[in-house]
Amino acid sequence: MKMKRYHAGDIIFEVFLVLFLVIFVVVTLYPIINTLAISFNDGFDTIVRRIHFIPHQWTLDNYKAVFAKEGYRMGAVNTVVRTVAGTLISLIVNAVLAYVISRKRFLFKKSFSLFWVITMYVNGGLIPTYLVYQKLGLTNNFLVYIIPGAVSAFNMLVIRNYMNGIPDSLEESAQIDGAGYFKIFYSIISPLCKPVYATIALFVAVYHWNSWFDAMLYNKMHDELTVLQYELMKQLQTAMRSAGSVEGLKNSGTTITPTSIRAAATICTMVPILFIYPFLQRYFVTGLTIGGVKE
Repeated sequence: MKMKRYHAGDIIFEVFLVLFLVIFVVVTLYPIINTLAISFNDGFDTIVRRIHFIPHQWTLDNYKAVFAKEGYRMGAVNTVVRTVAGTLISLIVNAVLAYVISRKRFLFKKSFSLFWVITMYVNGGLIPTYLVYQKLGLTNNFLVYIIPGAVSAFNMLVIRNYMNGIPDSLEESAQIDGAGYFKIFYSIISPLCKPVYATIALFVAVYHWNSWFDAMLYNKMHDELTVLQYELMKQLQTAMRSAGSVEGLKNSGTTITPTSIRAAATICTMVPILFIYPFLQRYFVTGLTIGGVKE
């Protein structure tokens, strides 16, 4: 009965819409599924034949090669600690700064906002930054992963814009009841900012999880300060240098290739973020769209 209410044009539109969404999902998921299939497939077999969705010769040798790296376990621990601590510290610092700048009674509100915006366009450069970190004792130090990135102008401004959308009457009523600024921030403002907090936390966590350049630049000489991504990068470079021809791989009997190593390493670094995102997804869109609205 309901189908009779649709016109022919509506039915055609619905069909094309469903086909478009199906194609879009396939195109989006194919690189991930293909990488997963290659990571579980024999390395030599990956070279001689094309792998698409399902491995032809199942093996765990690629993952064993990744986890066999001596610094992998230490790098994984450091990365987890860095991600958790860095995300919490960055979220707290940026939220406090955003709350201060978002208050209408704050005398230097516009000046401070302009100062933070300028830092988004001006950078001292790699060498001056390294020298500053060296003078501050942050080189060869685990804190170099957390302290320099604790404050982000972009993240702070997004949180500030979100806080500006909270009605002033809530703060005024709390002040009438005798609540101070810290009490207002902790009990009233922060609970209402959960969507934007979750969004910023996801941004910061992904940044810390994927970072490796700072480990190579500041803590290269200390293996105990390595991070996961840096170890995977070194292992991939080693595999690329030691890679031979197809015939050479066949004669040596090895089943591990740079392509299979790269696929396994990619899956290892991708899985934790894929597990975190579903818990923050319901806040993600709301926090980003509302927090991104300019004054």
